[in-house]
Amino acid sequence: MTMLPGSAVATAKSVYMSAARGRISTQFPIVASPLSSMPSLTIFDRVGKKRQRSRAATKPDWAEYEYLRAEVAKRLVDRLEDIMRDFPQALELGAYGPHIAQEVNAVKGLNGKGGAGGIETLVRCGLTEEGLLPASMTSKSVTQEGDAKILNLVGDEEHLPFSPASFDLIVSNLSLHWINDLPGAMNQAREVLKPDGVFLASMFGGNTLKELRVAFQLAEQEREGGISPHVSPSAHVADCGSLLQAAGFALPTVDVDTITVSYPDALVLMEHLQGMGESSAILTRRPYVSRETFLAAAAIYQVGRGATASTDVIILSKTLSIRPPPPPRTSTRRRTAPCPRPSRWSI
Repeated sequence: MTMLPGSAVATAKSVYMSAARGRISTQFPIVASPLSSMPSLTIFDRVGKKRQRSRAATKPDWAEYEYLRAEVAKRLVDRLEDIMRDFPQALELGAYGPHIAQEVNAVKGLNGKGGAGGIETLVRCGLTEEGLLPASMTSKSVTQEGDAKILNLVGDEEHLPFSPASFDLIVSNLSLHWINDLPGAMNQAREVLKPDGVFLASMFGGNTLKELRVAFQLAEQEREGGISPHVSPSAHVADCGSLLQAAGFALPTVDVDTITVSYPDALVLMEHLQGMGESSAILTRRPYVSRETFLAAAAIYQVGRGATASTDVIILSKTLSIRPPPPPRTSTRRRTAPCPRPSRWSI
């Protein structure tokens, strides 16, 4: 993985910590939001997912597991450059790692201002401090280097701490699939976008890790006489399009990129999922899996797929934020038309 060049500075950490405490200075307002309130339907353990990502980001070799996020970040920014307009204020939702910031600062905007897509300020809003600035990133390579100014802020995707109409663009790289209230998150994203703003995101969905799910089901059925969820549920393409339309987005474009990765064996695949911070975070998951069941699932997966994993990346692109027009004003007063006077009287 190629890091952005930059000299080591001590201010990167202080800028980040100021953002985490809500003291960051920006030209758009930031408001506080409650992080403790939970949606009515809770599927994922957000606290557990935060712990998983923090643990993965503190590993010295964290960059070795970031190949999927790096590849999808390139595809997202390529699609962004297809839109012939500038987005001065942009928000990266669910930021983890420097991939979007690196791709944005790799090129210049159309008018020579900012980075890719004309982004002049990119606010990286992530769930954990460690995910925004992983273990080996102690320089300002993500904070200030490049044509686009980068600001870091700790925040929850389910409770956006921004005022309405704050950003021209929202981009999210492989983060939305861990949100409990996805319709609510889409509504919040539309609210913080300016009218005619663009929402560009990617998420795991479709048949991602379908073979691993089946392998665990067969192994548990054989060894323990029952099954339990091990792989997180995922959204489908039709569902994502309906969610965008229900949230008030116009011209939604939803497609799927299938990425297949080969591994030496199934155990290495599970190790990489843990290194990515993408281990299961279902609330109803079993806290412990027996050694026999685990090895049986690995053997079944090895026989069925030959240690290859297919992931379906759902990409939401060129999705415009619109505001419904105000309803026409109607008067409640009853009006009566005057009786016309005849011009001639006849007897």
